[in-house]
Amino acid sequence: MKHNKKRNTAFIYETLSRELTKAIVDKKPERKKEIVSIIKEFFNKGTVLAKELELYGVLLDTRNIKTALAERTLQETKRAHANLDSKGIFDTQSQIIAAINKSLGSEVWSNFVPNFKSLASVDAIFNSKTAVKKRVLFEQSIVDIMSAQEAKKKSDTLEPLDNLTYHSFIQKFNNRYGSLLQEQKDLLNQFITSFADDGFELRVYLNEELARLKKCVAASTNETQEVLITQKLKGLSGYLEELRKRDFTDTDLNKILKTQEVVRELASNDQD
Repeated sequence: MKHNKKRNTAFIYETLSRELTKAIVDKKPERKKEIVSIIKEFFNKGTVLAKELELYGVLLDTRNIKTALAERTLQETKRAHANLDSKGIFDTQSQIIAAINKSLGSEVWSNFVPNFKSLASVDAIFNSKTAVKKRVLFEQSIVDIMSAQEAKKKSDTLEPLDNLTYHSFIQKFNNRYGSLLQEQKDLLNQFITSFADDGFELRVYLNEELARLKKCVAASTNETQEVLITQKLKGLSGYLEELRKRDFTDTDLNKILKTQEVVRELASNDQD
């Protein structure tokens, strides 16, 4: 049975998340607006796709637990998935596929998703049409990953993608977005996933990141002699403090991304 990624709820969410990242980085506000609209419509809390996505997360994100607990988690997750409205999932997937093709274009489905094999493994476990022998192998693989120690974490296991296609995806993605700083990638990831939890994790992340940036800016202000640069840094420090007291907007996202880059440059200059 060939895996149909367009019928994999977790893959749909991941590819939309990556398309949103590209729209933000490439400064395409209209495209970003379309993507956010689709995510909010189909993955809002209480929707059937959001419920299925949560079950994918249980199996994909659980780590470092005992084997017996991992096996029980797998069985309970399968039971919960069996209780979902399968026809509702299929119909809603059809709607979101149509919305993506119409609003964003079919090229979205070519986005490279690093954990594709894991997503396909879980999809095979949830799919009643998967051959019993295959399902048992996938289930054992998931149990092994959930129960493995962090230092011995196993890599994804599923039938391999075509090597040429796989490496082509990696090269294209890294060439275009590999230059982002790690802290910028972290911010974008938190911003994307904030649509699934009403921004709670984003606020927690911002509280720590803004404190770090403010501290770095303050330290650089004390050490910088040029009056103009000092004034700009003080203004930036005030902005960071004010941001912690109100809602986070798209404009703020761009400013924080730039601030992270400035802070990294300041740190490099101090080392020089």
